[in-house]
Amino acid sequence: MSTQPFNAAEHQASTLYLPPGTWLTVLDCLCEHFRAISREQWLDRIARGRVLDANGAPISLQLAYKEGLRIHYFREVPNETPIPVQETILYADEHLVVADKPHFLPVTPAGEYVEQTLLRRLIRTLDNPHLVPLHRIDRHTAGLVLFSANPDSRSAYQSLFPTRKIDKCYEAIARALPDLELPRVHKSRLVEGEPFFRMQEGPGASNTETLVDVSEKNGELWRYALYPVTGKKHQLRVHMAALGAGICNDPFYPDVIKDAVDDYANPLKLLARSLRFVDPLSGEERYFESRIHLDW
Repeated sequence: MSTQPFNAAEHQASTLYLPPGTWLTVLDCLCEHFRAISREQWLDRIARGRVLDANGAPISLQLAYKEGLRIHYFREVPNETPIPVQETILYADEHLVVADKPHFLPVTPAGEYVEQTLLRRLIRTLDNPHLVPLHRIDRHTAGLVLFSANPDSRSAYQSLFPTRKIDKCYEAIARALPDLELPRVHKSRLVEGEPFFRMQEGPGASNTETLVDVSEKNGELWRYALYPVTGKKHQLRVHMAALGAGICNDPFYPDVIKDAVDDYANPLKLLARSLRFVDPLSGEERYFESRIHLDW
């Protein structure tokens, strides 16, 4: 048995501390606690080693129930729909992985997406269960995502983001703003909006900041260079909509497109184009650039 403690976050497992009850086995507790999942499904997961104890060992069907017992389980979506896009690994060493994420592919498991995520695909490709994303980009956004490949050096790379020691450049295509002086810095306070998956600008001190510039003009559409100082959810999408230039093909901003389905021929025109930072281990300057191109 491994002497390393099991880390549920690294293995992308969910954790449950068993609630008070009178069940005889952990299996009985799970069936009652998760009524949407059938007993047959739990039997199958346990048989395949997809339910683990606090040490990361597969549980048995007979494992006795005990209040507060820590159990790890892997979320599964039956008949998960394949996402017909392909990621690219731009760089990989023992500490760091840089991937070019296509539009529509989630970075991590959430909702209806579990196996069809960038993280799960990379874990399988690189055979490295220790991969953890160092930051996130939206499912609708394409471009660069950094992953830590080694728990021993993870904190060094994670610290680049809260200390703002990493320069991020995004690219977006949106309608022209000829009456707006560019470049300009847009600051605002982002708060949760309606519906629940949206963000909106609200009153109060700003908690987001983006430098907006134009890099190319093409009639009624411009290609913008966006440099986020902060990294709030949907920040760039909200800021561009607030300036009067909602990003092309955005299903959420400025208005929600009801019952929108993924249109692979017309993705959101937003790309995480480049990342620059000084490697905290080697001291060398690192620069990565996406190979994805946003067409007009």
